[in-house]
Formats: sequence, C-alpha cells, structure tokens
Amino acid sequence: MKRGYKLDELNDVGELLRSLLRTEHGLTSDEVHLLLERLRGFEEQGLYEKDDFGMDALTRSLLTAHVVVEEIGLEGCGVLTAVLLQKPVHKGVISLEQVRKDFGDDAAVLLELLLKVGKLYERDHIVTSENFSHFLLSFAEDVRVILILIGDRLVNLRLAGKFLDEQARIDLSMEASYLYAPLAHRLGLYNIKSEMEDLCLKYTDRETYDFIKVKLSQTKKSRDRYIASFITPIEEKLREAGLKFEIKGRTKSISSIRNKLKKQNIEFEAIYDLFAIRIILDVPLKKEREQCWRVYSVITDMYQPNPKRLKDWISVPKSNGYESLHITVMGPENRWVEVQIRSERMDEIAEKGLAAHWRYKGIKSERGLDEFMTEVREALEQKDKSSEDVISDFKLSLYDEEIYVFTPKGDLIKLPKGATVLDFAFAIHTNVGCKTVSARVNDRNVGIRHTLQNGDTVRINTSSTQEPKADWLNIVVTSKAKSKIKQLLRAQSQAKVDLVREEIQRRMRNRKLDYDEAIFTRLIKRKGYKATTNFYLDVSAGHTELGALLDEYKAELDKQVSGSDEAEHLSADSFITTTVPEQIVNEGPEVLVIDSGLTGIEYELAKCCNPIFGDKVFAYPSKNGIKIHRMDCPNAPELFREYGHKVLKAQWAGEKQDGYEVLVRIVGNDDIAVANNITSQISKSSNITLRRYNIESLDGLFQGYFYLYVQSLGALNTLISKLRTTKGVKQVDRIDQIGE
Repeated sequence: MKRGYKLDELNDVGELLRSLLRTEHGLTSDEVHLLLERLRGFEEQGLYEKDDFGMDALTRSLLTAHVVVEEIGLEGCGVLTAVLLQKPVHKGVISLEQVRKDFGDDAAVLLELLLKVGKLYERDHIVTSENFSHFLLSFAEDVRVILILIGDRLVNLRLAGKFLDEQARIDLSMEASYLYAPLAHRLGLYNIKSEMEDLCLKYTDRETYDFIKVKLSQTKKSRDRYIASFITPIEEKLREAGLKFEIKGRTKSISSIRNKLKKQNIEFEAIYDLFAIRIILDVPLKKEREQCWRVYSVITDMYQPNPKRLKDWISVPKSNGYESLHITVMGPENRWVEVQIRSERMDEIAEKGLAAHWRYKGIKSERGLDEFMTEVREALEQKDKSSEDVISDFKLSLYDEEIYVFTPKGDLIKLPKGATVLDFAFAIHTNVGCKTVSARVNDRNVGIRHTLQNGDTVRINTSSTQEPKADWLNIVVTSKAKSKIKQLLRAQSQAKVDLVREEIQRRMRNRKLDYDEAIFTRLIKRKGYKATTNFYLDVSAGHTELGALLDEYKAELDKQVSGSDEAEHLSADSFITTTVPEQIVNEGPEVLVIDSGLTGIEYELAKCCNPIFGDKVFAYPSKNGIKIHRMDCPNAPELFREYGHKVLKAQWAGEKQDGYEVLVRIVGNDDIAVANNITSQISKSSNITLRRYNIESLDGLFQGYFYLYVQSLGALNTLISKLRTTKGVKQVDRIDQIGE
C-alpha cells in the first residue's frame, strides 16, 4: 500500500498486515509467526472494538504501523510489536512481562513508554500544558516514541475528513500544527511535515486550501511544459558527463504556498517558485560531494545563478541530518527555478529523516539529534519551571532555519536564524555566556545584542565582574540561553535574599529582639508586599530602609507583650475565624443542557469566570473540550467575535448537590470585629459554606478574599446584599477568576 492510501483500501486488512510482517523490516520468521498468532487470538476475543474513526483498533494500529515502517522508515520487531500490541497490553489481555518474554526487552520498553504517553490522552484528546512535561519525558527516553506518535497523528489527519466532525478536525489540526508538524520538521520528516500542514489547512481554512488547489490544477499543464523545457537540456549535458541520475519536478506544498502569499502579501500569479527540480545522483559515498558540485557547475554554466539563494547543506549538513545542495537559477522566460542536487543516500535521509540517518550509522555524525535531546532533558531537569516555560523553551528548539558561525579556531557552531552574540556565548559554555560583555565579529567590535549572520567568525570578550541581567532574556532566542539565564537570575535572587535575611537576624540579635514570624510577615504585608521575597529583594536593591522597619517591628512586639491593644482595635489581618472552613470535593456531574437538547456530554466550567447555577451561560468547544462560560465572562466578547460560529447554547437543568466554588472580595475598615461579623453572616446563610479565606491590611483598610461553596446564584446574591449592609464593610464583589 502506498503513502496517501485511499479510504476504500482500508478494508484490505490482510494485505496491509502481510506487507508489514516481512523479514526485510527486521523481523525473523519466528517473530512474524508469533506476532500473527497473537493478533489472531486478540481478534477472536473481540478486543479490537470500533473507535472514533469507525474502524476496529487493529486496522488503526496497522495503518499507523504502515506509516511508521514504510514512510518514516523505522524497522525491527520492537517497533512493530509496540505499535500492534499497544491496545491489548493497555486492556490487560497480555502483560509487559509476556511481551518481553516473546519479543524481547526492546519491544517491552518501547511499549511501556507508549502506554505512558497514551495515558496523557485519556483525559485530554490533545497534549496540554499540564501533561507536556510527561510527554517530553517519554520523548527524551526514546525518540522512536515521538516518531510513532507522528505516524499516528498523520493517520488521524488522513482519516479525519471522512470520519470526524468539524470540531474534532479543528482540535486535531491545532495540535498537529502546534506540535507534531514542527517536530516532524525538526526530525527531518519533510514530506510528513508538509502533508500534515496541508491537511491542517484543509480542515481549518478550507476556502484558502481550495483556492490554492484550484489554482495549481489550472496551471498544471503549463507548469509541466515549463519543467520539461527546463530539464531537457540539463539531462543531455549530464548524460554527456557520464553521470547516473534521476530528475524529478516537485510542486511546493499548498501550505507553503499559503505562507508565501500571506508573508509577502502577493497574488498567486506573482509566486515565481511554485516548483523545484530535484536531481538525484546514483553515486558511491566517497564521490558524493564531488559529483554534486559537478552537477552544480553544469547547471550554472547553462543558467544564471542567484548567489544569494545558494544553500550548501553538503559541506555542513543540517542538525537533523539533511544534506543537499540548493541553487536558484534564471530559467527560460526569465523565471527563477530552484534546483536541489543530492545523492540517493541524501535523498532517503531527506525523505525519511532520522530513521534513514540511523541506517547509515557511522557514515555521518548524529550530533544534531544528541544536541536536541540534550535540550529536551535540560528542560525537564529544571523542576521549578512552569509548564508554559517548558513548552516555550521546547518550541524554541524546533528551528525553522539555521545559520553557521565559527569560533576563532574554526569550530562550527549551529544556531537558529536571528541568534545574537549572547546566544553564541552560551552555546560555547554557560560560564562564557554569563561573563560576556561584547564580541569581535569578523574583526569588528560589536555588542551582545548583535545579530549573527551565516559564516561569521566570532570571538567573545568576557569580564570577571559581568553578571547576567533580566533584560538578557529579551536578547537571546535559543532555548539553551534562555534557560541558563533564568537559572542564573534565580540563583542571584536567592543569594540576595539569603544575605538580607542574615542581616536582619544579625540586627535583631544586636537589638536583643525576638523573632516573631507572624508579626514580621504582617508588617511586611502592610508595606504592600505580597511575598517576603519581594521585600528582601527591595532591601537588597536599597529601595527599603531596614532600620525604620525594625523600629516598627519593635513597636509591634512591645504591643503584643504589654497586651495594650484592645480586641476591637486589632487589625483584621490577625483575624482567625471561629467557624471551621470546609474542604469540599467537587464530585458528581453538573446538570446542563447544551445546544438545545444535548445532555450527558463531558464539559468543564471555565476557570476564567467560574459560572454557577443561575448564571446565564453558553458553551464553547475549545481544544481542551467543551467549556461553559458566563455570558458576562471577560472573554465572552472575543469568543463571540472571533469564534461565534462555534458557540453553542447552554442552560441549567439542575444544580449540583455539593455546590459551586465562588470567590468574593470584601474591602472594609481594618478592624477584627468587622472580619468577625463577615464570617458570622456567611455561617448563618443557608446553602453557603466557607472553604477558606485570606485577609491583608493596608492604610487603615483590609482586603479579604473569601472562597465559598454556594448552591445557586440566588443564594450568593442574597449573601452579597447582606454583606454590603454590614457595618464597616466598604465594598463586596464577586471575582471572576479563582486563584489558589
């Protein structure tokens, strides 16, 4: 079965299975026999039920295996076993131990990693920020996991047009565009990357997709004639030179044409490079480079080259193993034509990426993959990084274009296009990066912000007094540099905090003051600091005078010791409730009717507005599932404006027994009695429970955040009305977004 299989071919499961289980794919005859035996047994047990695509899981697994083996180029019993037995192992029909016994450690380890990734999709249909680190962890352990997932997502995209609804196609396309297509590009799978992007465009912007497709169809005959007129004289010259070769004409992908139209803001007819010519040489390894440059010489003797468009990835291959010589020449009718020159080995690597690269192990270095995997592991090792930072750093590693710069000794350093002197310094070593003050680029003095160009020779100038600065994060573009700078800045901040903390303790000892954490923390909050760390950093920077604060601290300490403060004059932020805040677990489904009659479907209450029973609501199918928003949600105007066609009607059909979490902000006089009256009102209200609270005081007023569980909007509005009439209360508001 060929790439881009037709849907009517999907019924021929037997042929698909026979094409996969061949010894040339790295299986022994015994392994083929045993795997067939296992699959037949599982099928007889009825294990392979229908999935979202209307086909049994065995057929889906076979389609994925076909892409992984035939199009990506992975081979071996471990790969095929992991793909085909993932469902049976997940269902517990066969254990990992049995797989290890039957098919070896490689199959069992790969299966275990695939199962870990599979669990990420049990709750969400796409990889989200919450599970992204787990996704990367499986990737870092064995890159084949990602290659298999790329194959699986390509199968999903190919089938989505017939089997999935519009929203499911959009969700799938968003994930593929954001994650899997860039990954395919980074791993050298250019054909798969292009097909993914084309299908994503088809599902998300059908009008543009159809427009370009029709235009390409209308110009196909004239394009074919032009290609023939261009390559005919080249073929004659290459034959005269005694070269063995094949010439192909390739039209650029629909998505790349769309990007060009959008980026250059031009009409379709103005695109001059709709196609590329590829010359593939049948040549021994030792003569590859020589014959590629020989072809280059033949073509540039016939057609005028554009020197600015020369790309030599033969002398310096891309980090994903890609090797090719690209030139652009002026063809007949004064039209620019791109010509790609490569050997058969280079072409296979260009078609199948790293999987083909491994087949030629020892011929070329795999340093590019090692560097990429190191970046992934470094991102995972930083435990204090947020999910958003991990995603951002990882995406930065998926470079679209690379430049090549040199050290003074002639060592080659690969960087993304747009990299600066500071990126180069951190690429050399972290200790060099953090001490960099300037550089000499091609014997010219430049600053650390200077953007490097292809072929630059860079000498870094350092200073022992230099330290990383926060604005450096706006200078660098590589994930490695950003990650290291963040680490260094955090270390600097912590060192400053430790010094200030030691200074405070020393001064307290000198003044014979006992340390009371509650009083000290309350005093800092009165100064407007939300966290003690911010206070310490301000002291370190000289923005806050420590002596005056210690005078205030001593006064507070004396008040507590003397007991001079009367209860009614205590600050509200010293209040401790006499009621017992309850932790309520939100179980049981909310009762909603969506889209005039749909019930029993999974959804979540949006965190940006936290709707409760009684609020006017609508449903929005986001990439993470259906979200229920209030009509007055802060995000509602944008959702209606940008995605109005996706918004669904929703209305309450009942209320949850355990209620809904609501956050109420109250501002009042800084008096403990006022806080006491507030909690008293809450405890007296029916259908309302206090979960927790947080009170801060400043300049004679307090601001309190009260986390409540309420049964309905009516109960909440009644409570708010009562609180607004409570003596000493200035303001009561319901807060949309609930933070922890």
